[in-house]
Amino acid sequence: MSKVWLITGSGSGLGRNITEAALAKGERVVATARNIEQLDDLVKQYGEQIRVATLDVTVEEAAQAAVGLALDAFGRLDVLVNNAGYGDIRPFEETSSEDFRKLVDTCFYGVVNLTRAALPVMRKQRSGHILQISSIGGRLATPGSAAYHAAKWAVGGFTEALAMETAPFGIKISALEPGGMRTNWVNRATDSQLQVLPEYEASVGMLLRMMDGLRGQEKGDPAKVAEVVLQLAYADELPAHLVLGVDALQGVQMADKQRAADAERWHEVSISTEFE
Repeated sequence: MSKVWLITGSGSGLGRNITEAALAKGERVVATARNIEQLDDLVKQYGEQIRVATLDVTVEEAAQAAVGLALDAFGRLDVLVNNAGYGDIRPFEETSSEDFRKLVDTCFYGVVNLTRAALPVMRKQRSGHILQISSIGGRLATPGSAAYHAAKWAVGGFTEALAMETAPFGIKISALEPGGMRTNWVNRATDSQLQVLPEYEASVGMLLRMMDGLRGQEKGDPAKVAEVVLQLAYADELPAHLVLGVDALQGVQMADKQRAADAERWHEVSISTEFE
């Protein structure tokens, strides 16, 4: 029997790949996006198999309405894919409070809003998969993405705790952490006209130049990631975190090695704070 999916950020990038893959498999999908005209071709091709809705994930009432649409159209909700999000690479000092909060609202509170809306349905069903499309940026940090890392690290902790809470009644939750993929993420995250302060040229400026050289050359294939997402939606067990991509795996290993070295170096300080 096919599953019922709710996918955010379906209009482009990885969200579009996941939506296409689910529909091709025969799944029933509620596809959401800020611009639903991007989904017109899928509606024409798949008819009653798909419903579309405009969704701003930062609005809790809109998240509730999207889940309600899935129930009205298909009678249940089996898989929630929290994919909506974006990056904004610039020094923290040059990121306005409004822009910082807007990114965190989308990349973290959007996940919270949709998960909050879906959980009661899945709890009553005593089944469901919630797949958070996080990032390798939820496991390690680079200069220039303080807001993005803050949001994605929050997604990881939120997911890990929630997976423990919901496992006893059949809900499986995982944060997927891909590396670079050939989507439009870099184009949206970088501003070709940005001139960082001279003091940040050695950190953020260098990263921006490196990313410009990698544009369109990312190793990750979003179609293959989408196929993994389909497999996970039928898995009996899920890890709290799943790294995807050779570059992501290498990055995590390097970060873990550095953390282990720091822990060893500062071991005596760490254990010095207890009562005698």
